[in-house]
Amino acid sequence: MPNSKNIPKRSITELVKENYVFAAVLHHFGIKFYLYGEKSLEEVCKKFKVKPIQLMEVLEKWASNKEPSSEELYLHPIEVLVEYLRKKHYHFVCQQLPFLSHMIAGIQPSEAYKGLMDDLNLMFPLFVDDFIHHIHEEENTLFKRISLLHQIENRQYSLLDALKILEAKPTHDMALEHDAHDDEMEGIRKLTDNYKINKNTGIEIKVLYHHLQEFEKELIIHARIENDLLFPKVIELEKEVKRKIQIQIQSN
Repeated sequence: MPNSKNIPKRSITELVKENYVFAAVLHHFGIKFYLYGEKSLEEVCKKFKVKPIQLMEVLEKWASNKEPSSEELYLHPIEVLVEYLRKKHYHFVCQQLPFLSHMIAGIQPSEAYKGLMDDLNLMFPLFVDDFIHHIHEEENTLFKRISLLHQIENRQYSLLDALKILEAKPTHDMALEHDAHDDEMEGIRKLTDNYKINKNTGIEIKVLYHHLQEFEKELIIHARIENDLLFPKVIELEKEVKRKIQIQIQSN
């Protein structure tokens, strides 16, 4: 942010206007930017017993975070890919969704956006419930199957039990179901008319739309990693495990 020496004296609204990510940083420290817009950062930090430098350090850290590319992830084994995706699930559920939920429930929109925000207040909690259910289902089925495949590969199951596991719902079927579940934010996109704003749109709505769009972009990348990298790797692992089991059966 420019004028770094004067940052503590500047208003929350002014700082958020310069960088919408700052709204998320404030939320990280328990500060709702839309409640303290006219207050200076110094005043708000004093109230919440944090130092302005702490907020700026988190902002810089988040800005410098670099996600691995698909090419980099492809080179890693399945276990590393699963751990990366599990951490992203945690980030979505414990950081981004609470931030968005608090914003949607807390901002006081202008009359022009009141009806839309009333609808969003009804829709978003349903979206969150569905999203969390989807994540739990994925971790309890796909991630669990990956673990079972590795255990079979390491001969931790008898041939009979291994066959029962392998004959259960194949990974290919899971992949088809997952692909059909991808466009999770379609309803929100339609409600907001693709996050449309105009010259009269207030800063609160602008920040909300920005973070909804960023969240959607992350979901698209996340789904692409699962569909294009994880599922193909698991399907290949499943084939290899089946091949080894068949060889063991034939040799008995």
